[in-house]
Amino acid sequence: MEPLKFEQAAVLEEQAIEAASEPVRPAEPDKPASPAEPAPSDEPISQTEFDKLKAERDQLVDRLARLQAEFENARKRADRDRISDRDYATANVVEQFLPVVDNFELALKAEGSAEQLRSGVELIVKKMEDVLRQLHVHAIPAVGEEFDPRVHEALGTVEREDLPDQHVAEEIRRGYKLRQKLLRPALVRVVSNPKQKSE
Repeated sequence: MEPLKFEQAAVLEEQAIEAASEPVRPAEPDKPASPAEPAPSDEPISQTEFDKLKAERDQLVDRLARLQAEFENARKRADRDRISDRDYATANVVEQFLPVVDNFELALKAEGSAEQLRSGVELIVKKMEDVLRQLHVHAIPAVGEEFDPRVHEALGTVEREDLPDQHVAEEIRRGYKLRQKLLRPALVRVVSNPKQKSE
């Protein structure tokens, strides 16, 4: 071990005297002494330490900026994908209805009797129902069915004795479901049977 120089020995001696002369303060009961806390230092940090901290800060700021840019790009990409998916689904549906539109245009140009025109329109309606069926859209049963407020909308009542009370007498506008989801209720008139009410 290297012998201590005179100046170093003098500094150590002064520090020892100062430490011995300071009274020992007991730890406050509500604030226990915590050895983990570093003692505050009055010494200024060196230029090397400052440059190191500045470089770390710059790296963190750069990383944050990159993450924000990545997030913004991901959000824009998700928006584009959602629009693209919606357009693709719409195109598939529209494509199936184009032949129906073509048939309507042919019917408008056709010259024939009212009976021929009627049979042509019936064929178009059948074609349209086929397209709806392929899209899993089904008509809601109405006439003769018991009135169900979940799928039927009553426009009024019809007094009839040949049909059971609270059953659908006539369908004004057809209702549809997409699988189990109601697209629109059937607009109907409901039977009011006075015989059944009096019994």
